[in-house]
Amino acid sequence: MQPRTVPRILTCLAAGFLLGLLLVPVSATAVESANPAQPPVNGEQDTASPAASTPDPVPLTPLRASYSASFDKGISLSGSATRTLSARNDGTWFYEFQVTSFLADINESLVLRWENGQVIPLTYRYDLSGFFVPTRKRALDFDWDEGVVTGYFRDKKVRIELKEGALDPLGFQLQLHQDIKAGKTEMHYSVIDRNGYDEDRFAIIGEEQLETASGRIRTVKAEKVRDAGSKRETLMWFAPNQAYLLMRLVQLEPDGTRYEINIDDAEIRR
Repeated sequence: MQPRTVPRILTCLAAGFLLGLLLVPVSATAVESANPAQPPVNGEQDTASPAASTPDPVPLTPLRASYSASFDKGISLSGSATRTLSARNDGTWFYEFQVTSFLADINESLVLRWENGQVIPLTYRYDLSGFFVPTRKRALDFDWDEGVVTGYFRDKKVRIELKEGALDPLGFQLQLHQDIKAGKTEMHYSVIDRNGYDEDRFAIIGEEQLETASGRIRTVKAEKVRDAGSKRETLMWFAPNQAYLLMRLVQLEPDGTRYEINIDDAEIRR
Protein backbone atom coordinates (compact mmCIF):
# COMPACT_ATOMS: atom_id res chain seq x y z
CA MET A 1 0.00 0.00 0.00
CA GLN A 2 1.28 3.45 -0.88
CA PRO A 3 1.47 6.10 1.88
CA ARG A 4 -1.11 8.33 0.18
CA THR A 5 -3.76 5.60 0.08
CA VAL A 6 -3.89 4.96 3.82
CA PRO A 7 -7.56 4.76 4.86
CA ARG A 8 -8.95 8.07 6.06
CA ILE A 9 -9.98 6.64 9.43
CA LEU A 10 -6.38 5.69 10.24
CA THR A 11 -5.21 9.16 9.29
CA CYS A 12 -7.83 10.66 11.60
CA LEU A 13 -6.76 8.36 14.42
CA ALA A 14 -3.16 9.41 13.94
CA ALA A 15 -4.01 13.09 13.94
CA GLY A 16 -6.17 12.68 17.03
CA PHE A 17 -3.43 10.85 18.88
CA LEU A 18 -0.91 13.57 18.13
CA LEU A 19 -3.31 16.31 19.15
CA GLY A 20 -3.80 14.48 22.41
CA LEU A 21 -0.07 14.39 23.01
CA LEU A 22 0.22 18.10 22.52
CA LEU A 23 -2.85 19.16 24.48
CA VAL A 24 -3.71 21.60 21.71
CA PRO A 25 -6.25 24.23 22.85
CA VAL A 26 -9.68 23.14 21.60
CA SER A 27 -12.47 25.24 20.14
CA ALA A 28 -12.20 28.56 21.89
CA THR A 29 -13.62 31.83 20.60
CA ALA A 30 -11.24 33.92 18.51
CA VAL A 31 -11.13 37.58 19.51
CA GLU A 32 -9.53 40.59 17.90
CA SER A 33 -6.88 42.69 19.58
CA ALA A 34 -7.93 46.30 19.91
CA ASN A 35 -4.56 47.67 20.95
CA PRO A 36 -1.06 46.38 20.22
CA ALA A 37 0.97 45.87 23.37
CA GLN A 38 4.51 45.88 24.60
CA PRO A 39 5.81 43.11 26.86
CA PRO A 40 6.16 43.97 30.55
CA VAL A 41 9.35 45.79 31.45
CA ASN A 42 11.43 44.73 34.46
CA GLY A 43 10.31 46.65 37.51
CA GLU A 44 6.88 47.57 36.10
CA GLN A 45 3.60 46.05 37.28
CA ASP A 46 1.38 44.85 34.45
CA THR A 47 -2.13 44.52 35.84
CA ALA A 48 -3.58 43.42 32.49
CA SER A 49 -1.49 40.27 32.34
CA PRO A 50 -2.67 37.46 34.64
CA ALA A 51 0.81 35.98 35.02
CA ALA A 52 2.49 39.31 35.71
CA SER A 53 0.00 40.03 38.51
CA THR A 54 1.28 37.06 40.52
CA PRO A 55 2.49 38.43 43.92
CA ASP A 56 5.76 36.50 43.97
CA PRO A 57 6.86 35.27 40.53
CA VAL A 58 9.01 32.17 40.74
CA PRO A 59 12.19 31.84 38.68
CA LEU A 60 12.48 29.48 35.76
CA THR A 61 14.36 26.25 36.45
CA PRO A 62 16.19 24.31 33.72
CA LEU A 63 14.67 20.87 33.36
CA ARG A 64 14.29 17.82 31.19
CA ALA A 65 11.32 15.50 31.55
CA SER A 66 10.42 12.37 29.59
CA TYR A 67 6.91 11.00 29.23
CA SER A 68 5.21 7.95 27.81
CA ALA A 69 1.99 8.59 25.94
CA SER A 70 -0.92 6.37 24.98
CA PHE A 71 -4.07 6.60 22.89
CA ASP A 72 -6.89 4.13 23.31
CA LYS A 73 -10.09 3.77 21.33
CA GLY A 74 -10.33 0.10 20.56
CA ILE A 75 -6.80 0.35 19.09
CA SER A 76 -3.96 1.04 21.52
CA LEU A 77 -1.16 3.26 20.26
CA SER A 78 1.84 4.54 22.17
CA GLY A 79 4.68 7.02 21.88
CA SER A 80 7.13 9.05 23.91
CA ALA A 81 7.49 12.76 24.57
CA THR A 82 10.25 14.93 26.02
CA ARG A 83 10.13 18.49 27.38
CA THR A 84 13.35 20.46 27.81
CA LEU A 85 13.87 23.94 29.23
CA SER A 86 17.36 25.46 29.11
CA ALA A 87 18.94 28.88 29.65
CA ARG A 88 20.88 30.48 26.79
CA ASN A 89 23.97 32.68 26.98
CA ASP A 90 22.09 35.78 25.78
CA GLY A 91 19.67 35.70 28.72
CA THR A 92 16.80 34.09 26.80
CA TRP A 93 15.40 30.60 27.32
CA PHE A 94 14.84 27.68 24.96
CA TYR A 95 11.78 25.49 25.52
CA GLU A 96 11.35 22.36 23.41
CA PHE A 97 8.79 19.59 23.12
CA GLN A 98 9.53 16.47 21.07
CA VAL A 99 7.21 13.56 20.30
CA THR A 100 8.30 10.25 18.81
CA SER A 101 5.77 7.62 17.80
CA PHE A 102 5.04 4.96 15.22
CA LEU A 103 2.72 7.39 13.46
CA ALA A 104 4.73 10.59 13.33
CA ASP A 105 7.35 12.80 14.95
CA ILE A 106 6.85 16.31 16.28
CA ASN A 107 9.38 18.98 17.13
CA GLU A 108 8.00 22.13 18.77
CA SER A 109 10.23 24.87 20.15
CA LEU A 110 10.15 28.37 21.59
CA VAL A 111 12.76 31.03 22.31
CA LEU A 112 11.49 33.28 25.09
CA ARG A 113 12.30 35.87 27.70
CA TRP A 114 11.16 35.48 31.31
CA GLU A 115 10.19 38.79 32.90
CA ASN A 116 8.19 39.43 36.06
CA GLY A 117 6.68 35.95 36.04
CA GLN A 118 5.62 36.25 32.41
CA VAL A 119 6.64 34.24 29.36
CA ILE A 120 7.54 36.68 26.58
CA PRO A 121 7.58 34.63 23.35
CA LEU A 122 10.13 35.60 20.69
CA THR A 123 10.21 32.81 18.08
CA TYR A 124 7.98 29.73 17.88
CA ARG A 125 8.42 26.76 15.55
CA TYR A 126 6.39 23.58 14.99
CA ASP A 127 7.18 20.69 12.66
CA LEU A 128 5.13 17.50 12.28
CA SER A 129 6.16 14.75 9.87
CA GLY A 130 5.32 11.09 9.48
CA PHE A 131 4.16 8.24 7.32
CA PHE A 132 0.46 8.46 8.11
CA VAL A 133 -0.03 12.22 8.41
CA PRO A 134 0.70 15.16 6.10
CA THR A 135 3.67 17.34 7.01
CA ARG A 136 2.63 20.41 8.97
CA LYS A 137 4.72 23.43 9.82
CA ARG A 138 4.06 26.56 11.85
CA ALA A 139 6.23 29.58 12.56
CA LEU A 140 5.59 32.69 14.63
CA ASP A 141 7.96 35.64 15.07
CA PHE A 142 7.07 38.17 17.77
CA ASP A 143 8.04 41.81 17.22
CA TRP A 144 7.21 43.46 20.54
CA ASP A 145 8.59 46.83 19.44
CA GLU A 146 6.13 46.97 16.53
CA GLY A 147 3.39 45.15 18.45
CA VAL A 148 2.83 42.46 15.84
CA VAL A 149 3.40 38.73 15.35
CA THR A 150 4.01 37.36 11.85
CA GLY A 151 4.53 33.90 10.40
CA TYR A 152 2.49 31.06 8.96
CA PHE A 153 0.20 28.19 9.93
CA ARG A 154 0.67 25.49 7.31
CA ASP A 155 0.55 27.48 4.04
CA LYS A 156 -1.40 30.44 5.40
CA LYS A 157 0.48 33.58 6.34
CA VAL A 158 -0.53 35.26 9.58
CA ARG A 159 -0.10 38.79 10.84
CA ILE A 160 -1.76 39.52 14.17
CA GLU A 161 -1.58 42.51 16.47
CA LEU A 162 -0.08 41.66 19.83
CA LYS A 163 -1.96 42.32 23.03
CA GLU A 164 -0.87 42.21 26.65
CA GLY A 165 -0.01 38.71 27.79
CA ALA A 166 -0.14 37.18 24.30
CA LEU A 167 1.30 33.65 24.24
CA ASP A 168 2.16 31.04 21.63
CA PRO A 169 0.83 27.44 21.61
CA LEU A 170 3.87 26.14 23.53
CA GLY A 171 4.64 29.09 25.79
CA PHE A 172 1.23 29.00 27.45
CA GLN A 173 2.02 25.50 28.72
CA LEU A 174 5.17 26.78 30.41
CA GLN A 175 3.21 29.75 31.78
CA LEU A 176 0.61 27.37 33.23
CA HIS A 177 3.33 25.37 35.00
CA GLN A 178 4.91 28.51 36.46
CA ASP A 179 1.60 30.00 37.57
CA ILE A 180 0.61 26.82 39.40
CA LYS A 181 4.07 26.72 40.94
CA ALA A 182 3.53 30.32 42.13
CA GLY A 183 0.29 29.35 43.87
CA LYS A 184 -2.32 30.61 41.43
CA THR A 185 -5.58 28.67 41.37
CA GLU A 186 -7.31 30.19 38.32
CA MET A 187 -5.49 30.95 35.08
CA HIS A 188 -6.53 32.60 31.81
CA TYR A 189 -4.35 32.83 28.70
CA SER A 190 -4.65 34.50 25.29
CA VAL A 191 -3.02 32.06 22.87
CA ILE A 192 -2.16 32.98 19.28
CA ASP A 193 -4.12 31.01 16.69
CA ARG A 194 -4.17 31.27 12.91
CA ASN A 195 -7.05 33.77 12.97
CA GLY A 196 -6.39 35.67 16.18
CA TYR A 197 -6.54 34.43 19.76
CA ASP A 198 -7.93 31.48 21.66
CA GLU A 199 -8.94 32.25 25.24
CA ASP A 200 -8.00 29.28 27.44
CA ARG A 201 -8.86 28.88 31.13
CA PHE A 202 -7.52 26.47 33.75
CA ALA A 203 -8.28 25.93 37.43
CA ILE A 204 -6.91 23.99 40.40
CA ILE A 205 -9.58 21.56 41.61
CA GLY A 206 -7.84 19.90 44.55
CA GLU A 207 -5.06 17.59 45.69
CA GLU A 208 -4.68 13.88 45.03
CA GLN A 209 -2.34 11.03 45.87
CA LEU A 210 -1.06 9.70 42.56
CA GLU A 211 0.39 6.25 41.98
CA THR A 212 3.57 6.41 39.89
CA ALA A 213 6.41 4.06 38.97
CA SER A 214 8.37 5.62 41.86
CA GLY A 215 5.56 5.18 44.37
CA ARG A 216 2.71 7.32 45.66
CA ILE A 217 3.20 11.08 45.53
CA ARG A 218 1.13 14.13 46.47
CA THR A 219 -0.10 16.10 43.48
CA VAL A 220 -2.10 19.21 42.70
CA LYS A 221 -4.90 18.43 40.27
CA ALA A 222 -5.89 20.94 37.58
CA GLU A 223 -8.44 20.99 34.80
CA LYS A 224 -9.00 22.86 31.56
CA VAL A 225 -12.17 24.89 32.10
CA ARG A 226 -14.63 24.41 29.26
CA ASP A 227 -18.05 25.74 28.37
CA ALA A 228 -21.05 24.36 30.24
CA GLY A 229 -22.27 21.18 28.62
CA SER A 230 -18.93 20.23 27.11
CA LYS A 231 -18.28 16.49 27.31
CA ARG A 232 -14.56 16.82 26.70
CA GLU A 233 -12.41 16.67 29.84
CA THR A 234 -8.73 17.48 30.33
CA LEU A 235 -7.06 16.79 33.69
CA MET A 236 -3.45 17.38 34.82
CA TRP A 237 -1.50 16.39 37.92
CA PHE A 238 1.50 18.45 39.15
CA ALA A 239 3.90 17.40 41.94
CA PRO A 240 4.65 20.19 44.50
CA ASN A 241 7.63 18.29 45.94
CA GLN A 242 9.18 17.91 42.50
CA ALA A 243 9.14 21.53 41.32
CA TYR A 244 5.51 21.13 40.24
CA LEU A 245 6.44 18.90 37.33
CA LEU A 246 3.57 17.65 35.21
CA MET A 247 3.26 14.02 36.31
CA ARG A 248 0.20 12.94 34.38
CA LEU A 249 -2.25 14.25 31.80
CA VAL A 250 -5.53 12.65 30.75
CA GLN A 251 -7.90 13.86 28.07
CA LEU A 252 -11.29 12.22 27.57
CA GLU A 253 -13.26 12.82 24.38
CA PRO A 254 -17.06 12.66 24.03
CA ASP A 255 -16.75 9.48 21.93
CA GLY A 256 -14.82 7.68 24.67
CA THR A 257 -11.35 8.22 23.24
CA ARG A 258 -8.74 8.51 25.98
CA TYR A 259 -5.33 10.18 25.69
CA GLU A 260 -2.87 9.79 28.54
CA ILE A 261 0.65 11.01 29.32
CA ASN A 262 2.66 9.76 32.31
CA ILE A 263 6.09 10.88 33.43
CA ASP A 264 8.97 8.43 33.08
CA ASP A 265 11.89 10.42 34.48
CA ALA A 266 13.04 13.99 35.01
CA GLU A 267 16.14 16.04 35.73
CA ILE A 268 15.75 19.39 37.49
CA ARG A 269 18.53 21.88 38.17
CA ARG A 270 18.06 23.65 41.48
